[in-house]
Amino acid sequence: MEDLEKLINALNNLKPETGFCYRGNYPMTEEKYATVEWFTGVEADGETAITTTVNPHSELTWDKVNAELTRLQTEYDAQDYARKRQAEYPDIYDYIDGIVKSDQAQIDKYIADCQAVKDKYSKGV
Repeated sequence: MEDLEKLINALNNLKPETGFCYRGNYPMTEEKYATVEWFTGVEADGETAITTTVNPHSELTWDKVNAELTRLQTEYDAQDYARKRQAEYPDIYDYIDGIVKSDQAQIDKYIADCQAVKDKYSKGV
C-alpha cells in the first residue's frame, strides 16, 4: 500500500472527511506528522483554504494515527497472497467460454489452473 494512500485511509478511518495537506516524505514519523496542514475553513473569497499546522482534531493524535497506520499495513500485508493470486489466476473468460461451449475439459482445466495458483500462494493460516 502506498504511504500517502495509507495516511489518507488512516485519517479517514479515525475522522471521516478530514481535510489536510502533507508535503513531506515517508515513512511518516511523529515529527513529520506535526507538519501536516489541517484545513479549518475557507477565506471570504470562497476559494482560498484556511490551514493550520496546529492539529484541531483531538481524535487524530499521533499515537492514534500511528496505531491506525500500523493496523492498515498489517491488514495489507496479510492480503499479500490474495494480490499474488489475482495476478496469476487464469482469465475468467476461459471459464465462461467453456460453459458456453459446454466444454467440460476447458472448465476442468480452468479449475485446475486456479487450484494450482491457490496452492502456490496459500493463505498461510
